[in-house]
Amino acid sequence: MMATPYKTIIKDGLWENNGVIAMLLGMCPTMAVTTSATNGLGLGLATALVMAASSLLVALFRKTITQEVRIPVFILIIASMTTLVDLCMNAWMHEMYKVLGLFIPLIVSNCLPLARLEAFAAKEPVSRSFVDGLFMGIGFTLSLVVIGAIRELIGNGTIFADAALLLGPAFHFMELRLLPADTGVLLAILPPGGFLVTGLVLVAKRMIDLAAGKEIRMAGAHSV
Repeated sequence: MMATPYKTIIKDGLWENNGVIAMLLGMCPTMAVTTSATNGLGLGLATALVMAASSLLVALFRKTITQEVRIPVFILIIASMTTLVDLCMNAWMHEMYKVLGLFIPLIVSNCLPLARLEAFAAKEPVSRSFVDGLFMGIGFTLSLVVIGAIRELIGNGTIFADAALLLGPAFHFMELRLLPADTGVLLAILPPGGFLVTGLVLVAKRMIDLAAGKEIRMAGAHSV
């Protein structure tokens, strides 16, 4: 079987099969942490690291992992990589670690990493599997950042607020106030706002695909 081209892998990860706006996976963390673009960026990057590392390991050992135990082994690999990322964030990005809290360990229960290991890394070469995990994670990160930025802008009038506090002083330039402090709509940063903004982003993606003449593919999996 011919290996999937890198261009297709990257395009799928960023747009065509984007975990949030195409496959509708990982919706619980999407709704919970996207009250700001900074939080979305933090969890998204953590997830991208877990996915890239897990895909690499599964591809390396795919010939020795039997069909009967593949799912437990995949979950064990994801859990190990998540624990490593969790410890690193606690050590070097402690402020963000405190904000994201339980949602870092819950990367293990996110459907997206396991789905990509089963659908791609278990079948493709090592380099392509690593790229798939990385760009699926980057696509997930971009979705969280976009949804978080929209909610934060409407709710607080800012974008990437507290980026310097959470990511370090070098990221102070990212903190922007675009609207007056008293013009925010509280609904945007409450749970209903998460559903509304995510729905609008999904609609925007569908409209762009239709304008490009693409056939709309309905998501075939439910989210976790």
